[in-house]
Amino acid sequence: MDVQPRLLDVLSALRDRVDAARFPLPLPGAARARRTRSELLDQLDDYVMPRLRSPQAPLLAVIGGSTGAGKSTLVNSLVGRRVSEAGVLRPTTRTPVLVCHPDDRHWFADRRVLPQFTRVRVPVQDSPEAMEAYDGTGPYDETRAYVETHPYDETGPYDGAGPYEGGDSRAGGKSASEGGGGASGPAVARGPGGPTGAGSAVGMVRAAGVAPLRIETDPALPSGLALLDAPDIDSLVARNRELAAELICAADVWVLVTTAARYADAVPWHLLRTAKEYDVTLVTVLDRVPHQIASDISARYAALLTRAGLGDVPRFTIPELPESAGGGSGLLPATAVAALRRWLERHAQDTAVRNAAAARTTAGVLASLRSRMPALAGASAAQHAAAVRLADQVEQAYEEAAARVRREIEQGEVLSGDARAHWRDHELGGRPDELLDALTHGLTSLLRCAVEQADERAADAWRRDPASADAPLAEVAEAAASAARLGVVVRRWRRCLEELAEEGVREVRAARGVRTGRGTVRAGERTRAAADPEEAAALLATTLLGGRRARTAGDVLADLMGAQAALRLRDRGGRLLETYLQRALDGERERRLAPLESLGVRPEHQAALIAALSLLQKERVTR
Repeated sequence: MDVQPRLLDVLSALRDRVDAARFPLPLPGAARARRTRSELLDQLDDYVMPRLRSPQAPLLAVIGGSTGAGKSTLVNSLVGRRVSEAGVLRPTTRTPVLVCHPDDRHWFADRRVLPQFTRVRVPVQDSPEAMEAYDGTGPYDETRAYVETHPYDETGPYDGAGPYEGGDSRAGGKSASEGGGGASGPAVARGPGGPTGAGSAVGMVRAAGVAPLRIETDPALPSGLALLDAPDIDSLVARNRELAAELICAADVWVLVTTAARYADAVPWHLLRTAKEYDVTLVTVLDRVPHQIASDISARYAALLTRAGLGDVPRFTIPELPESAGGGSGLLPATAVAALRRWLERHAQDTAVRNAAAARTTAGVLASLRSRMPALAGASAAQHAAAVRLADQVEQAYEEAAARVRREIEQGEVLSGDARAHWRDHELGGRPDELLDALTHGLTSLLRCAVEQADERAADAWRRDPASADAPLAEVAEAAASAARLGVVVRRWRRCLEELAEEGVREVRAARGVRTGRGTVRAGERTRAAADPEEAAALLATTLLGGRRARTAGDVLADLMGAQAALRLRDRGGRLLETYLQRALDGERERRLAPLESLGVRPEHQAALIAALSLLQKERVTR
C-alpha cells in the first residue's frame, strides 16, 4: 500500500463524526449502536489509520482465542522462548504482550498503534522467577524489581526510552465523554542491580487505571513480523474481554486459536463471523488435538468453516502434547508450529504478500462501513427523535404552567388570603410595604405550585416513555430549591417595579412643576405632586396581580398619578411582569431540560455520519 493523504483526511473526518455520536437513551438497538461506535473507533484508531499512515510497518498478527486455548504457549513456541506467561490458572494472560524483532521495536514503542495502551518495556526473560516483580501494592522491601520511569517531555524526537505522557481523547480505551483516561508510553522495569522484571511497571500502570502493553523483542523473530498475545475473548473478567476486542481490531492478521474440545463454541464462531464480515486476513489454529482423533476433528472443523463460508481460511493443527498442558518449559517442539511460522514469515517478509494482507484487512474494514455507518446514522436519528420527544413533554408541561399562571393572575388568585386582607387594610390606611410583601409572597406561591405541577406532568410523561427508562436523566429538583430560585426572581421583579413606580412619580412631579411655572395648578394636581413612590408601587402591583378583584386599585392609581400617567405606568408594569414570569418559568424549564441536553444528542449527527460515509465511498485503498 501507498500513503494516501486524501483518504486519511476523509477517514479523520469520519472518525470525528463517529466519536461525536452519542447513544445514551435506552432505545431498541442503542446498545448495539454503542458497540458499533466503540468498534469503529477501535478499528480506525488502532489499525486503519496507523496502517495507512505507515504502510511499510511490520505485519501485526494478533493471537486470540478462548480461555485455555494455548495462545501464550503458541506465542512462546513461535518465538522460541518464554515471553508470555502460560499456566493452568485462568485467566493467565492479563497483560497483553507484543513481541517483535529488535529492529522493529520503534514501530510499536510510540503511539502509532494502540495509542490507548501504556507501553511497558522489559528485558529478556527465560524463567518464571524473572517474570516476578514488585506489583505496586503494599510496602516496597527492595527485594524485587521496582519501576523507574523517565517521562518524555515532548522536546526533541521521541526515542522510545521513557514513558510517553502525551494526552489522548481515548486514552485508557475509551473516549473522554465515556469515562476513560491515561497516557501511553514505555516504562522500564529496574531494580537495585539494573533492569529486572515486568511486574513493577505493570503494577504501577494498572494502579494508574490505564491498560499496560508489554513490549518484548527477540532476534529469533523475523524482521517485519510482530506477534501480540491477547487476553481471552471469553474471559470472566470483563476488562480482559474488552482488551481482547480492542487488540484484535489492531491486527493485520487474526490468528484464532481454539481447541479440539471447544472448536464449536459460540464465542470463537462469533469472532470468525466478524472476520468474514470485515474480510480480514484470518488464520485458524486447532490446538491440543489428540492423535487418535486428529483426522476426524480436523475434518469436522473444516466442514464447519466451509459451511460458514470460510473454507479458504488457512488451518493449522497442533497435536496434544505435554507442553500444551503447561508442563516442562512451556514450549512446543519447533516442528509442531513450523507450518504456522512459515506462513507468518512468508506474509511478513514478502513485500507483495504483506501489502496484500494488510490491504485486504484495511479494505475489508472500510467496506464494512457501508452497512455499519447507515445503521449508526439511523440509531443517531432515533436518539434525536426520542430526545426531542422527551424535551417536548417538558415544554408542553411548562407551557401549561405559564397558561395557568396567567389565567390565575387574571382571575385575581394572587389577591387572596393574606394579600386580600392587606389590600382591605390598605384601603383603610394600611402600610404599602406590607401589601407589597403579601403580593410578592402570593406570586411566589403561585409560581411554585405551577412549577411543581409542570414537573409532575413531565415526570409522569417520562415514566411512560420507554426512551427515559434507566436513562441518566436527573430527577425532579427539590421543591425547596425551586421555591428559593422563584423567590429570588419575584424579589427582583418587585425591585424593578418599585423603580418603575418611582420613575413614574418623578415624571408626574416634573410635569406638575412645569405647570406651576405657568400658574395653572388645580387641586387634584397638588395631590399628584405629593404622590408617594411606595404607594404607587403597591397600587401598581395590586392592579397587575389582582385581576378582576382589584379594579378599584386602578382607579386609586389614576387619582394619584393622573389617568394618562397611570395608564402608561400600567403598560410598562405589565410588560415587566410578563418578562419576569417568563424568566422564572424558563429558568425552571431549562433546569429540567439540562440533563437531557447534557446527553449530547444532536440533530446534526445523523447527517454528518451519512456525509462522511459518502465522501469515503469515493476513495479507494491502493495496494
